[in-house]
Amino acid sequence: MRTVDKFPYQVIDTENIFIPMRDGAQLAARLWRPVTEEPVPAVFEYIPYRKRDLTRARDALNHPYTAGHGYASVRVDLRGSGDSDGVLTDEYLATEHDDACDVIEWLAAQPWCDGNVGMMGISWGGFNSLQVAARRPPALKAIVSASATEDLYVDNMHYMGGCLLSDNLSEATVMFAFNSLPPDPAIVGDRWRELWHQRLEGSGLWIERWLEHQHRDDYWKRASVNEDYGSVQCPVLAVGGWADGYTNAIFRLLEHLDVPRRGLIGPWGHKYPHLGVPGPAIGFLQEMVRWWDHWLKGRDTGVMDEPMLRAWMQDSVTPQPTYDDRPGRWVGEPSWPSPNLVPRQFTLTRHALEEAAEQVEQRSLSVQSPLSVGSFAGKWASYAATPDLPSDQREEDGGSLVFETEPLDTAFEVLGVPTLDLAVSADRPNAMVAARLSDVAPNGEATRVTYGLLNLTHRGGSEAPEPLEPGHDYRVRVPLNGLAHSFPPGHRIRLSVSSSYWPLAWPSPEPAMLTVTTGQSVLTLPQRPPRDEDRQLRRFGPAEAAPEAPSRQVEPGTHHWKVERDLVTGVSTLEIENDQGTIVLDDVGTVVRRATTEWFSFRGNDPTSVWGETRTVRRLEREDWRTEVTTHTTLRCTPGEFILDAELDAFELDDPGADPRTAEKRVYSQNWHRRIPRDLV
Repeated sequence: MRTVDKFPYQVIDTENIFIPMRDGAQLAARLWRPVTEEPVPAVFEYIPYRKRDLTRARDALNHPYTAGHGYASVRVDLRGSGDSDGVLTDEYLATEHDDACDVIEWLAAQPWCDGNVGMMGISWGGFNSLQVAARRPPALKAIVSASATEDLYVDNMHYMGGCLLSDNLSEATVMFAFNSLPPDPAIVGDRWRELWHQRLEGSGLWIERWLEHQHRDDYWKRASVNEDYGSVQCPVLAVGGWADGYTNAIFRLLEHLDVPRRGLIGPWGHKYPHLGVPGPAIGFLQEMVRWWDHWLKGRDTGVMDEPMLRAWMQDSVTPQPTYDDRPGRWVGEPSWPSPNLVPRQFTLTRHALEEAAEQVEQRSLSVQSPLSVGSFAGKWASYAATPDLPSDQREEDGGSLVFETEPLDTAFEVLGVPTLDLAVSADRPNAMVAARLSDVAPNGEATRVTYGLLNLTHRGGSEAPEPLEPGHDYRVRVPLNGLAHSFPPGHRIRLSVSSSYWPLAWPSPEPAMLTVTTGQSVLTLPQRPPRDEDRQLRRFGPAEAAPEAPSRQVEPGTHHWKVERDLVTGVSTLEIENDQGTIVLDDVGTVVRRATTEWFSFRGNDPTSVWGETRTVRRLEREDWRTEVTTHTTLRCTPGEFILDAELDAFELDDPGADPRTAEKRVYSQNWHRRIPRDLV
């Protein structure tokens, strides 16, 4: 990434301002403004991840760059996070959106703002950009939404195809740790301790609520923009990556929104594209400036003259859990759904995929997968911090039904959302299907290119699931995640079907035997023939950013993924350690320690033995201030219940001059124990 330290405008950095809300609360914000006597548009990012310290490094790359190109760039802490007032009790509540509208109104009224406001963000900030756009605050003229979704049940780390994701526990752990941290005394003054204890006592254990809503009910619908796409009336730039978990939403937004819109999908994980891994990263900050110049300043930058969708067509690669770069090329589509796609149907026969098959013999093929299928699946969304992408699928396919084509005569390129229509039955009232699509090289290596999940009790939708009738034949559709992939000549396309996929998804309450009927089951792939127009696409600039914030790593971190099996006990465990070590933020003097470890275990093939466990440590300190928060969460199950246990402990250094190894005291502690009924999950 190229560092840029000279911009069209000089930039003034205001470390903190407080923005008043309608109820008298204040939200903390950091403001970067261009040096100019003329008012300029404002762009703001609105997330709960602590502008003062934990997003300081990323904010330093992004916001001065935007300000240097003529915008007031603002980074706001949500109510109950960072240095803002209040307590944060859940994602995407009405209060969060009310506050955002107040921020937009306040920004538009400032003498240095010309009344036009944009909103941008990745993940949480991408979500609420869409949600606030649906509220239609008058001054909000355009948004950029990266790694986000408009459907909170389907695509939000909690449930996928009606299956409970292990990322439900992971995301809850992230917020458990963040919500328990104190505001900074240098910003909020002597009331920091009072605000801290309000959060410790009031934020709660979010996973408890998420497990109480196992179907797509009003809890998930309340902030899901797909309930009314027409509520969004401003232009939308939707951004994502093939290694992320949110890419499907981009296709739906392009199809259903009725506003000026553009989509951008690269090879990246859960990162802004100028920081994108796997690469290649692109000059995304330049793209955002072009977007803002067009919609906030009224300049014709050509952004609406380009294809509606720009996507990275990925070339075939060997299977690895991490990549620095994914080879490929950029392609463009003028609209979505695209008229350039050709649906190609492959009938499932006895262990084969056959196109244009006639009078295929119908056979019943059965599988009851071992719980080890999924041990090498990677994360639901890659964060590129650890080797969290899927490994060679031959390690998974032994416990699956496998269907594949003959070696391809020519390259076969796919863009969009594949579907699998299955004729299937199960011998239990609750069962799931995991379907994986792989690129199989001539040497047998199998690289997963996409996958999909379906809880078969949710076959008619997730609002009102129904148990299966054991032995009854059902026709179901399993949507696979969207992809852009080029299968080379000589390679095979493989479909693998399993009855479990742990730990990516929680298994069914008891082992289930799936029976798939060949001849009646069809895989449909959206083929995209290469187009000459792709060679004429405008090239993206190199990845650029403002200079990094000054910091020092004083204790190293460690990152690893380990899969272990104890042959004595029969217990297998995936251990994920993400220890970022200790960093000194030199410009504010804060020392930050962050570490998270996750374990996902099972014993034999007993689905009631699966176990998820997380531990976190978060420490913030300076010479006169030292706090530490630790969390510990476990999730277990019986056939009829989820069993949730959690611990929260907060510590403070009593005497700033004392040895922290002996003078630290616990100032807060809380334990949770809940048993939550399983409801067709």
